[in-house]
Amino acid sequence: MSLHGKHLHFDCASGIAGDMCMGALIDVGVPADVVREAISNVGLGEDRLRVEAVVKSGIGATNVWVRCEDGQTETHGHAVDHATDLNDGNHAHHHYSEIRSRIEGSSLAPGVVKLSLAIFDKVAEAEARMHGMTLQNVAFHEVGAIDSIVDVIGCAAALHWLSPSSVSSSPVAMGKGVVKCAHGILPVPSPAAVEILRKAKAPVSDGGLAIELCTPTGAAILASVVTQWGSMPEMVPESIGYGSGDLELPDRPNVVRVILGEPSSGTSAKSDVVIEISANIDDMSPELCDFAMEQLVEAGALDVWWTPITMKKGRPALGLGVLCTESAQSEVTAAIFRETTSIGVRYRRMERTVLLRSITKVETKYGTVAVKVAREGKTIVNAAPEYEDCRALAVAKGVSLKLVFAAAVAAATEQA
Repeated sequence: MSLHGKHLHFDCASGIAGDMCMGALIDVGVPADVVREAISNVGLGEDRLRVEAVVKSGIGATNVWVRCEDGQTETHGHAVDHATDLNDGNHAHHHYSEIRSRIEGSSLAPGVVKLSLAIFDKVAEAEARMHGMTLQNVAFHEVGAIDSIVDVIGCAAALHWLSPSSVSSSPVAMGKGVVKCAHGILPVPSPAAVEILRKAKAPVSDGGLAIELCTPTGAAILASVVTQWGSMPEMVPESIGYGSGDLELPDRPNVVRVILGEPSSGTSAKSDVVIEISANIDDMSPELCDFAMEQLVEAGALDVWWTPITMKKGRPALGLGVLCTESAQSEVTAAIFRETTSIGVRYRRMERTVLLRSITKVETKYGTVAVKVAREGKTIVNAAPEYEDCRALAVAKGVSLKLVFAAAVAAATEQA
């Protein structure tokens, strides 16, 4: 049974932390060596990780331990998840720019690099907002500890290996009370965690326990991958994983659960509503377009395009088009005003029908490629290889990109 390209659902009734997420993903079927290799590729060594089976309130789960820079094993997951006793001299912390440089300069797969940076960026943005500083000046405390770096990169590698077609999450239990951290005594939910989930428009609750249930790292992982918040959608479960936290909770298992499976809908297509945002811009340098597009995608855009147009007085100009969900409309609009010279936008509500997609990994003579497959019934009507995978193989093997693309499409069609 292939685990790639399925729907992935998170159950967060006991919250989520980075190590719990990594344990759940390993428990659902991701080989632990996938995580160890990613940690090694970023220069942290494969021996950082210890994976073991545990039982939490009668539930079998996977617990992940991280060896820190002083040679000690870091026990974390709720309350003691790098938010406690950080001034005891036993933890080394890392600046945001140092973490980014380390990841960007690593031999990680492009998809793992992209997701790892997206997770760290969300924590950095929350820290910057919380402390009233620019992103460039953020100095990490909790999330800079070596265990959190391992958590983020390990989860990114595991999620990249699974390549889920979609991801959903239940409302997130956050906890309540106070927690001791590098900034002193802070309320629970921690300011960074609740800011991250606020921006992601995630439903949250206190979970009924006076303890930190959701850490900033856990919140950032969810915010970076979840495409649907709420109850688990109709699906046929194929694999279930439990990731353990270290503390014993008084009224429930201290685990996060992930469920992997196929949507149970009998149709090959789904209909939904999107918002088209458009603007005509005649005073913006084309040099700014690429970065603006990246920021719009980061803000939640489903698609972004530029069109050459001619405006009044014969001026060459650009037409900006963006598609996004209704929930992302305000964030995307804010990004347009921030990253372009537009002073106004137009909205159009649109209905659309899209084929259901899944991600499958295929083997070619050049290497492994992730392919996005769309079907009508059981028939493949489109197979689109992931560009970054093909590009990396073309460079590594010294062949043309089109040959790698063609080999991936052929392999996906044969595998169907």
